[in-house]
Amino acid sequence: MREFKINHTDKSLAESAQAKIDHLNKPKGALGRLEELALQMCLIQHTLSPALHHPCHLLLGGDHGIEREGVSVSPREVTWQQMINFTRGGGGVNMFCRQHGFDLSIVDVGVDYDLSGVDGIINRKIARGTRNFLHEPAMSEEELCRAIEVGCDLVDDCVAKGCRILCIGEMGIANTSPSSIWMSIFGNIPLDECIGAGAGLDNPGIEHKRQVLNAALDHYRETMEQSDLNAIRYFGGFEMVAAVGTMLRAAEKRLVILIDGFIMTACAIAAIRLYPAAQDYMIFTHCGDESGHRRMLDIVKAKPLLNLGLRLGEGTGALCAFPIIDSAVRMLNEMNNFDTAHITKYF
Repeated sequence: MREFKINHTDKSLAESAQAKIDHLNKPKGALGRLEELALQMCLIQHTLSPALHHPCHLLLGGDHGIEREGVSVSPREVTWQQMINFTRGGGGVNMFCRQHGFDLSIVDVGVDYDLSGVDGIINRKIARGTRNFLHEPAMSEEELCRAIEVGCDLVDDCVAKGCRILCIGEMGIANTSPSSIWMSIFGNIPLDECIGAGAGLDNPGIEHKRQVLNAALDHYRETMEQSDLNAIRYFGGFEMVAAVGTMLRAAEKRLVILIDGFIMTACAIAAIRLYPAAQDYMIFTHCGDESGHRRMLDIVKAKPLLNLGLRLGEGTGALCAFPIIDSAVRMLNEMNNFDTAHITKYF
């Protein structure tokens, strides 16, 4: 896997940025989280006048071998059907991208269907789905490296367009299963406490999912050397590992990274395990309705912006949060300060 050079944000600008925020014509701290976000934007972009140029959204698709074990209420063909639906503008992700002006890229990283002839889908397919991690690693070392590179290349394409803020979403039936296992391993949390209903399993379905995933985790521990990279490779989906690569490259390029729900938070935690400084560039946008997402956010001490009971995925929760981040930047760039407004400082 490639080496990344990811530095923590330069805190030398923090005092000047905070002074600018405090001098806006408002009581100190009166705009709450917007002020925290504005400071983070300044540090990420290393400027007192940050900008959210050319926002991009990457929708990454992939299938999972573990789906064959009946751990999802939805069959795997829903993955490719939804990918095609996205090209027609009919998904939730399409609507939110249109609403907030995001440049949407739909990327096949490992869908178990031939989408090569579908206009509007970028073909970066590594294989037609991962292997079944109940019995063997989901991907080889070479495939892991390729997935990371896919994510890096997509970021470079966005940067070439002038992008300074990036959102990532996923489409992959059964991807709550690897996400739950990553949560357990990286958060040192019992696996049973990390498993939920996914797209809508009933109680017997959840119990079956627990049995399958516990057996898979036991097999991993019996057969593999324990390491962060091995855990990522053994359980991850191609779309998930590509998302990890996207996050790492975006942090390396000093982009603002919007983190969506349960699956993308699991990918963010994997990225942070590899390169802790990457978290400086991330905004955790919402706490979703999937069981365990709140605990997953607690692993990295994240404060989500929204709590709307969302669990669609696709990056939709992150897109919903974008106007809040936009407001934070506008506050910093457009509000008068006490001097220009000719108002006596009243705090």
